[in-house]
Amino acid sequence: MHAHCKDELVLTLRGIVRLEAGHGVWIVPPRCAVWIPGRIPHSVSVAGDVEMHCLFVEPDAVPTLPQQCCALSISPLLASLLVHATHMPVMYDLDGADGRIATVLLDQLSLAPVEELRFLMPVDARLRRIASAMMENPSDRATIDDWGRRIAVAPRTLTRILQRETGMSFGRWRQQLHILIALQRLDQGASVQTVALDLGYEGASAFVTMFRKALGKPPARYLAERRIGAH
Repeated sequence: MHAHCKDELVLTLRGIVRLEAGHGVWIVPPRCAVWIPGRIPHSVSVAGDVEMHCLFVEPDAVPTLPQQCCALSISPLLASLLVHATHMPVMYDLDGADGRIATVLLDQLSLAPVEELRFLMPVDARLRRIASAMMENPSDRATIDDWGRRIAVAPRTLTRILQRETGMSFGRWRQQLHILIALQRLDQGASVQTVALDLGYEGASAFVTMFRKALGKPPARYLAERRIGAH
């Protein structure tokens, strides 16, 4: 975990970036970025063949930028501006061409839509232990009763703390994680069938039903619309 004085944007063009900060874990696929306001402790890890770019922004440079960690959807124009900025001098000419590009970049960044790619991370150490285990082995279909036995805590206690800290039931909480992992793997080219089995579902139809209930459309259509929006 570390923090910066400046705001930071972590853009992933290839591979997967995972950010943990405060009460959340963001699993961010390509064409998205994580926004981290200054002075917020966070950790960033990557998976796969990764191409990522980091942009640092002076605090209060753009008052309309988010004040909390979040995932942002990045347009092709904004991605091109960000990649261009990585080749600009650190002390670029504010009144020159680079300065004008920086102004447009920040304007576009302030317009980037927020993506719901957060998995709520409880404060309670026992629930964090469960969360970490689920992220390591998402196919584990253990119920809250099973987890209670594994870590010797009454399931009712775990349920009450989880509800208080996240506002979710255990099933809904785990489903949120599964959706994020599914989006990550589908974006990398895995089949719906493979992802369904990897997440512990009996088959693709059960997984697709869960996904449609949660996001309003089946996985293939959801991803296709995201790709169209990105272009």
